[in-house]
Amino acid sequence: MPFTYIDVTKKKADLERMLRYSKGKREVPVIVEQGRVTIGFGGS
Repeated sequence: MPFTYIDVTKKKADLERMLRYSKGKREVPVIVEQGRVTIGFGGS
């Protein structure tokens, strides 16, 4: 499955976007697929 890797340490806007998806959690990965957000390797 194709995906886009985004290094949130490179651009502040990307970090802010990740934090919006994760509701402020600084946990990776944050995976967004068809509107569904999965946070961390355990998924939440």
